[in-house]
Amino acid sequence: MYGAQVETDWQEGSSITWKGEYEGKPYEDKGQILEVMPGQRLGVTHYSPLSGQDDVPESYRTVSCMIGAGDGRAHLVVSRDGSGSEDEAQRSREMWQEMLDGLKRVAEGSAG
Repeated sequence: MYGAQVETDWQEGSSITWKGEYEGKPYEDKGQILEVMPGQRLGVTHYSPLSGQDDVPESYRTVSCMIGAGDGRAHLVVSRDGSGSEDEAQRSREMWQEMLDGLKRVAEGSAG
């Protein structure tokens, strides 16, 4: 996420942290690895203090990434649960779009 340094051992049940800078402010987000199926699926929880919410279970979101292939192309589906304000939902859509656009550039060999 936004060039974050990710720390985890990628084992189910393990912690995961994302450390970086967003809009000039350092951040450290955290979560837990829920599911790992190499080359197929990754599920994690995610909490960001930047959300302004308390660090309680209700503030964590579940993020799932699934990779599939078909018709000669790879397909990536990212889903995120949780409710929130319309502003939070819009920020989330923008963040994920930016990250997916960056992933597409890397996958197509045009990152830089």
